[in-house]
Amino acid sequence: MKVSVIGAGNVGATCADVIAHKELANEVVLLDIKENFAEGKALDMWQTAPINMYDSRITGSTNDYSKTAGSEVVVITSGLPRKPGMSRDDLIATNAGIVKTVTENVIKHSPNAIIIVVSNPLDVMTYCAYLTAKIPSNRVFGMAGILDTARYRAFIATELNVSPKDIQAVLMGGHGDTMVPLPRYTTLGGIPITELIAKERLDAIIERTKKGGGEIVNLLGTSAWYAPGAAAAQMVEAIVRDQKRVFPVCALLNGEYGLNNIYLGVPVVLGKEGIEKIIELKLNDEEMQLCKASASAVKEVMEVLDKMGVTA
Repeated sequence: MKVSVIGAGNVGATCADVIAHKELANEVVLLDIKENFAEGKALDMWQTAPINMYDSRITGSTNDYSKTAGSEVVVITSGLPRKPGMSRDDLIATNAGIVKTVTENVIKHSPNAIIIVVSNPLDVMTYCAYLTAKIPSNRVFGMAGILDTARYRAFIATELNVSPKDIQAVLMGGHGDTMVPLPRYTTLGGIPITELIAKERLDAIIERTKKGGGEIVNLLGTSAWYAPGAAAAQMVEAIVRDQKRVFPVCALLNGEYGLNNIYLGVPVVLGKEGIEKIIELKLNDEEMQLCKASASAVKEVMEVLDKMGVTA
């Protein structure tokens, strides 16, 4: 079993480290365009193996995709953060070019791989990878919902002073301000969260969740990496161990929730075939309205990519 992580920055390196620690693959390949960067991080990680007692081999590579050949799962974290003065369209164009090149190389060497996209803007970069890969959409999807629900659950655990292990939650929609947490489907040990937290406090937690990434940026001056890396690794685990886990994942919708040809966060069953089922929740009118609004915002960004012709 081989898993490759493209992009050895903070998120990619964290993801590879978690995959190795959990022994999810015999070989973990970490690849980056920066000379010797992935090799150095991989060597550092491998030297923790005798300490942390795992034997997944970690290989680093500078842009040599032949090292990734035959990967069952590939995680793409490559891309640049938005810089001061950079417009949204500039960011999309830059990262779409990167994701397109990465995906072409991934498919060339691992045509049967399942691809997990972590690059931002998440929804549109997942769409870019799908258009480029030209493989079934159940094998190309994005990581956002697991991260967002983790933040949501962590905030609830803090509020109630309980273990985050006992909190289950679902959210939908795009990654960012338009995400749609669903309190009606949020429980603590099977107890509806609406019975345990007052509405105004729960609303505040939901707002904090929506801006969770920005909160980290304001504190660190850079984006998060521990939680995103671990979230992507959890998706890898569900696939390689065929766990049939139910996670919110950025998936291509074709008729589900009344939406077509759009990548959006929805609950799915994740197993060895990738997305094995998209779960359609019975949303009430308010929840559906919020999802449709989120979908409109995501579709607008997808159309920006289409007009650029990057994937043509």
